[in-house]
Amino acid sequence: MDQVDAVVIGAGAVGLSVARALAQAGCETIVLEAQSAIGQGVSSRNSEVIHAGLYYAPGSLKARLCVRGKALLYEFCEARGVGHRRCGKLTVAQDEAEVAALHSLQDRAAANGVPVQWLEAAQARELEPALRCVAALLSPSTGIVDSHGFMLALQGDLESAGGMVAFGSQVVGAVLGRDGESHVVVTADGTELAARVVVNSASLRACELARKFTGLDPRFVPREYFAKGNYYALTGRSPFGHLIYPAPADAWLGVHLTLDLGGQAKFGPDIEWLDVARAEDIDYAVDPRRAEGFYEEVRRYWPALPDGALQPSYSGVRPKIHGLQEKAPDFRIDGPQLHGVAGLVNLFGIESPGLTSALAIGERVAALLEEPRR
Repeated sequence: MDQVDAVVIGAGAVGLSVARALAQAGCETIVLEAQSAIGQGVSSRNSEVIHAGLYYAPGSLKARLCVRGKALLYEFCEARGVGHRRCGKLTVAQDEAEVAALHSLQDRAAANGVPVQWLEAAQARELEPALRCVAALLSPSTGIVDSHGFMLALQGDLESAGGMVAFGSQVVGAVLGRDGESHVVVTADGTELAARVVVNSASLRACELARKFTGLDPRFVPREYFAKGNYYALTGRSPFGHLIYPAPADAWLGVHLTLDLGGQAKFGPDIEWLDVARAEDIDYAVDPRRAEGFYEEVRRYWPALPDGALQPSYSGVRPKIHGLQEKAPDFRIDGPQLHGVAGLVNLFGIESPGLTSALAIGERVAALLEEPRR
């Protein structure tokens, strides 16, 4: 049986960031990826937004890792020539209730150390003449990134540090060692690989996979839920240079306008809770009829949106660990200090802002595995 220092399961942005951090710390690291290329799961179906860290509870992992990850991501992209743009974002209010929500968001941004600027309606229209609002919050550190270029650069760093990605290697389970023994990771073709460190970064399949880890108490594995987000592309040129988000309502950020590096605008995501038990049962098709609800939402801040201008684009699915009526929890980065299994880290519920936080998550996992068990 082959032996390595570390196995990371899943070659998305987070898995590659974790593997890079471990390899650069001197661990012989292999990423096991079921697909034939990197970033074929959740990482291929996101908005590519670099989030500033406005929305998350102060002191939470989401807040701290987003703010830290944002700084690391901009630095990484600059150093490696990864396509990105610090375009900024306007979060907009249409009535007094939404103005109050913006003030709360401004307070939260301040608590998280995120720079924002309050704009009255006229000031917002100076930046974006096509915009309708009564007030807006400008987040200058929000941006966009070529997510695939980012992942290719992560893979390059991993390989430069002596690590590798093994494609077509679907993990079906693991036998967890005790008292310092190596863990044995099993793939679908029966291959067994021994490692002292195992990081489960399987995203949509992370919970399902963790339940197949012999030696992990089931109490430490949450139930998974799947929430689909549909995107619709704008035909024609966008009049906006900033990302445009409505004022937040509950845990949903509303139908927002994002841009790609070529200037193409898309709207979304909406939220569609799926009644499926397994990730492989997800249907990613985008229903053209769902666009009908988008027009009303978008015209609240862009009244001139033409009829018929929205075309189905793509969808993504968030790996949630809470149900429809439950409060959204924090990221779960479950290390030995929680579950008692040395060398094991499970990453659960790594949805937005997972892409922005990826490098910071890599840092945190590497540090967690160095800490002595309490």
